This record gives sequence, C-alpha cells and structure tokens, in this order.
Amino acid sequence: MEPLLPQMDGRGRPWRDHRQVVNGLLWRLRTRAPWRDLPERYGPWQTVYERFARWEADSTWAKLLEHVQVRDDAVGRVEWTVAVDSTVNGAHQHAAGARKRGGHGRGRTGRSGPLADAPALGRSRGGLTTKVHLAVDGRGLPLSMVLTPGNVNDATAFAEVLDKIRTPRAGTGRPRTTPDRVLGDKAYSSRAIRHLLRRRGIAATIPERRDQVANRRRRGRLGGRPPAFDKEIYRDCNVVERCFARLKQFRAIATRFDKLADRYRAGVVLASLILWLREAAR
Repeated sequence: MEPLLPQMDGRGRPWRDHRQVVNGLLWRLRTRAPWRDLPERYGPWQTVYERFARWEADSTWAKLLEHVQVRDDAVGRVEWTVAVDSTVNGAHQHAAGARKRGGHGRGRTGRSGPLADAPALGRSRGGLTTKVHLAVDGRGLPLSMVLTPGNVNDATAFAEVLDKIRTPRAGTGRPRTTPDRVLGDKAYSSRAIRHLLRRRGIAATIPERRDQVANRRRRGRLGGRPPAFDKEIYRDCNVVERCFARLKQFRAIATRFDKLADRYRAGVVLASLILWLREAAR
C-alpha cells in the first residue's frame, strides 16, 4: 500500500508514520470505539481522524480499493458473475444530527435525485438505520457500494449499484463496467430491472415474486412467458450474504456511529480493501 499513499511535498511538519495511523484506523474500525478512546500507541486521535477524513476527501481509500481490483482482474481472478443485495445496519444516536446538504438536488456524494440525501439515515420501527447496497464478484468481494437511508427499497438503488461497477484495465482499453451475469433475490424482480439488464447485454438470474407469477398466469397468453431462471446458478447468490457477514466483523460497520455518510462509506471501503488483500494473500 505504501507506494500508493500520498507523500509529503516537503513543506510543513513531517507526517506521522502511515503504518501507525492505518493500524489505528483498523483498530477503531474493528472495535467501534469513539475516536477519543484511540490508544496512545497509534498517536493522537486527532491525527488519525484527520488522516482518515483527508484520504476520504481525496479518494485515496477508493483508489487503493480500485488498485487491488485492477490487479486481480489483470490476472483473471475476478469472477464476473455478480451478486447484488443490501443489508440494513442500525445507526447509533450519535450518527444523527448532521445537516442535509443533498436533499433532492446534488449532494456532496455527487449523486442526484432521491438518493442524494447526504446523511443516508432512515427512520423505521427499528429506529435510525442505514442500508448498504453491494455488488460482489463470484468470490464475494465488493465491486461497488451505495449507501441509502434504511427505508429505501432495494430496487430503487439497483441502477446506481450497477453503474458504480467500474474496473480499469491494467493496460490500455476502457474500464470494465458490465458483468457477465447478475444474481439477485426477489426484491430485484421488476420489469424495469430486467429491461435494464437486457439492454446492457447482461444475463439475469432473478426469481419472480409470487404476485408476479399469479398476475402473469391470470392474464393467460397476454401475460407472456416466464423469465428464464436457473436454480443451480442462483445458489451462488449467497456470496453477497457471506460478504456482509465478513464486513460486519468490523463493528464500526455493523453499527453506524459516523454522522456523515461519506465517513461511514469510507469505513466500508477500507473494510472492503482488507477483504481484497486477504484474498490476495491466499
């Protein structure tokens, strides 16, 4: 990682050692402790937090994750049968209170429309929640992620999750943005999603909902033929659930404490980077 990290330009005080700071970030990500409770062996907590925030703002964490994805894709290790799903994570009361800078316009995250709400917090019977939408490759490693309030329907975020799959080539050529196949559960069974995948030339393995089956049968010939569905291929859809289980071993991911969605998303990116590095070390 070190050659890919930002380097000093020779001005100002020397930076604290990158390894010490990154170890402090991983300790906090694993334990879910408040920043102020960071052990002294990792240096001042303000330094660790500011480095984390600075590298989130300049996309350093995202670039590191992209680098390992490019490296694996170059040697053919990325499996392009992609599974999509979401998980709802509870948000602590400390996560509330951030100002909404996005609304229905364009927020700090660069999104526009109803998903541009910067805090990415939703209120339901379970309290405040954040939903993490993931697309993972056939090994269960994250390729793209989107945060929404916890009460947002999975199908609403599908197009954005698909659009964020972007793996540059190691040499020349356009980045790869199109999976060979997409696996999803019944939450993604909609005419709009199937049409989107068909238009992009992506095979779909998504089971029909019971009400859709009944409606098609009720209409007879006008209902059309059922969409193709392979039960054997669908069994691989659980790789995304296993990915969520591994990410939630980082307790700061399992429960959100960050006020800003950008900070929380950076934690998910860092945890995803660790999963990719572990896989590469096998």
